[in-house]
Order: sequence, then C-alpha cells, then structure tokens
Amino acid sequence: MWGLLRQSACSRLYQLSVRQSGLRSIVRPVLPTSCQRSPSQLQTFLAASRPFKSFSSTSIRGNASSASPTANNPILAPRSVGIWLMVSSTLVFAIVVVGGVTRLTESGLSITEWRPITGVLPPLSDSEWEAEFDKYKKTPEFKMLNSGATLSDFKFIFFMEWSHRLLGRLLGVAFVGPLVYFGIRRKISGAQFARLFGLGTLIGAQGALGWYMVQSGLDEALMEEPGAVPRVSQYRLAAHLGMALALYAGMFGTGLGIIKDWKFSRGGQWSGIGAGKATRVLSRPRVRMFKRQAWALTGLVFLTALSGAFVAGLDAGLVYNEFPFMGGRLVPPTDELFSSSYAKSADKLDLWWRNIFENPTTVQFDHRVLATTTYISTLLLWASSCRPALRAVLPPLTRTAMTAAFAMANVQVLLGISTLLYLVPVPLAAAHQAGSVMLLSAMLHVLVTLRSPGQAARIWRQSLAKAKQGSTAAANMKAHI
Repeated sequence: MWGLLRQSACSRLYQLSVRQSGLRSIVRPVLPTSCQRSPSQLQTFLAASRPFKSFSSTSIRGNASSASPTANNPILAPRSVGIWLMVSSTLVFAIVVVGGVTRLTESGLSITEWRPITGVLPPLSDSEWEAEFDKYKKTPEFKMLNSGATLSDFKFIFFMEWSHRLLGRLLGVAFVGPLVYFGIRRKISGAQFARLFGLGTLIGAQGALGWYMVQSGLDEALMEEPGAVPRVSQYRLAAHLGMALALYAGMFGTGLGIIKDWKFSRGGQWSGIGAGKATRVLSRPRVRMFKRQAWALTGLVFLTALSGAFVAGLDAGLVYNEFPFMGGRLVPPTDELFSSSYAKSADKLDLWWRNIFENPTTVQFDHRVLATTTYISTLLLWASSCRPALRAVLPPLTRTAMTAAFAMANVQVLLGISTLLYLVPVPLAAAHQAGSVMLLSAMLHVLVTLRSPGQAARIWRQSLAKAKQGSTAAANMKAHI
C-alpha cells in the first residue's frame, strides 16, 4: 500500500510539471526529495494536488491562446498556402503554353462570343455546331483565309480556343476558392490577403483583356484595309501575355517565398546558410549588388518575352529564317528597318515607333537583340557568381539557382534559333514560349534565395525553439523521476 501511494504521488507531481510547462514555469507543490514521506503526509499531498489538476485541465486549456509561447506570434502562412500558389502558377504556365499553341494554329478567332458562364460547355449537338460554324463564317478570317474550311476543320480550331478559355476559368475557381478559405481561417495575414486579392482581380481582368484582344481580329474594318491580315492586334496580344507573366511571377514568387519561410520557421536553413548568419550574409555589399543585377536581368527576361509577343502577333518569325545573319548581314538595311510605308502621320513623326512595333523585320531584329543581350547578361552574371570573391559570400542555394538559370538560358537560345531556322513549327515554337516562362521562373528563384526570412518566420522560429527547449526539459525531468 505504501509503495502504491508513493508511486501515485510521484506520478501526480510529474503530470503537474508537464502541464504547467506551457506557461514557461512549472507549478509544483513542495514535496521532499525522492517523494519519500509517511503515508499520512502523502495522502495530504495528493489531496492538495487535486485543485492543480482541475486548474490544468480547464484554465490552461481555456487560456491556451495566451499561455502558449506562439500565442502572440504574427500569422505565418502554412506550407499548404505556398503549395496552392505553386499549383496556381502551374495553371498559368499551362494557359500561356496553350495560348501560344492557339495562336500558332490560328485558332484564336474561332469563338466569336464571350460567355464567361455559359461558354463552359462546348456545342453538344449537330445543330449547335452548325450554329457556331455559321457565326465563324461571318468573320474576316473565314472570308479572307479559311473560306474552304469544313465543319471538321472548324471543330479543331474551336476546341483549341475553348481549351484555352476553359483553363482560364479553372484558374479562377482554383485561385479564388482557396483564397477565400485561407482568408476566413486566418491562415494568411491581412497584407498577404490584399496582395493575393489583387492577383485574383488580375485573373478577371486577364479574361476581359483576352476578349478585347479577340475583338481586334473580328473587326469588319479589316475587310476594307488593303493588305490587311485578319489577326489580333499585336499590341493587345503583348498586353495579354504581359499580364499573364505578371500573374505567374506573383504566384510563383509568393508561393516559393511562403514555403521557404515555413521551412525556416521549423528550424531549416535559409538558402543553405545558418539562421544566425542569414541576415549578415544577405546584407553584405557584394551580395546586395548581385541582387540588384539579378533584378535587372529578371526585368530583361520579362521584356524579351514580351517582345516575342510582337513577333508572334506579326508572324515576324517567318521572315529572315537564318541566324545570326539577316539577308547575309548582321543588321538589315536601314531603309528596311525604318520603312516610311509604316508611318501614318503626314509629318512622319511616327516613323520610328511604328516600325519598332509594326514592321515584322524590325520586330524580329529587336527580338534578336534583346535575346542576345539577355543571354550575354545571364552568362556574365553566372560567371560573376563563380568568381572566388563573390562565391565565398553568396548563399549556396543562390549559386545553384544561378547555374540553373544559365542552363535554362542555353536551352532557350537553342529553342529560339531552331524555331527560326525550321520556319516556326508548332512544337518548337510552343517549346520556345514555354522556355521563356521557365527562364523567368529560374530568375525568380534566384531572387527568392536572395531575400531575407520574413519577420513572422523569424519570430515563429524563436518561439518554436523555446517551446522545444521546454519539452526537452520536461523529458529530462521525467527521466529523473
């Protein structure tokens, strides 16, 4: 009986110690060493400990939010938020690629109406297909280019455009639904919700911009313009692609940053360096200069991809299918690059900018110059990251990310040259457009490795480390008892 009584008292003491550890102090009734007392004294101790048991099972649980070491921490988005954003960015990537194929197969003008809700379903009966085909027959594209197209031909281009629009709708649902859920459950901070809400707004604006682009190719005025080709405006096409790339960058960069912050808060390293060194390393002048150069290169990658939209919009890839020369010269004749036939004002003041954006020869030359500049800049930035002086201070993950970016730049250059030499075949051209997004992703990854851990991640890391120390102390006490 005495042994059972002593064992119960010691067990009660240990339970009280563990339950109070969340309060950063151990509430412990005084008990002599090794729990050795007379039976009457132990019975008194067990009776006195009951109020503590009641307190620990109700008061502590009811005040867990104030007692927990992480109770007052700022909101730190969980890894699931980052994964959701990465999946959303993958959907944008797919939309960009499918949109490129839609343009290459000249399918973008096959659907002549914008029906965001009812357009989810394609025609389901023969009569509905005939009705859609009749609408297409009224477009300038059918009258000027595809007058011999059959219903079977129309179905192919219809499904290409329908797939592109369906992916856009899917992105809207896949983004807005989880955003509302994470906002209501307070999984993301107010600032993050506002930023992501802005991205959600861009998704809707992107759909409207897409229809605005399509309208430019359905304009009946094209029938009256000499030499006109029924296609969408290259300006609107570039705006459409630019907004898609901005959406992608926002989702990809934010998602990757959230995942890295979450891992850091759980005790992981930051870009391959220890937590105590991260801020000091990233604040060094050499690293800060490298970061500014990486930002400039990322902007150049974006601009080069945007110039590709003008190449696609004007079918400029079908002129001068050789590299590195254009008609046997590195630079075409000036009168061809800045032809007066593209100027529309009487004083010719629009000669320069209209040739830059509307002359296929000039547009292709500009794209070549931008692509070459991007490649050389990537090479130089990668080479600088390999120099011993900079390599010694750059985070290891930054060096790896920069190597991946340079490797992707090589792939992209090969895809671009092959697309040009082989007269823009659909598979190569689609791969080239996908490569531009991949190169942008690689540079975004470089930038993410150069940012400091978020304040919320740093606070959570400290709090969880303290909680872990408390758990270790409790475990040691249990072993001692």
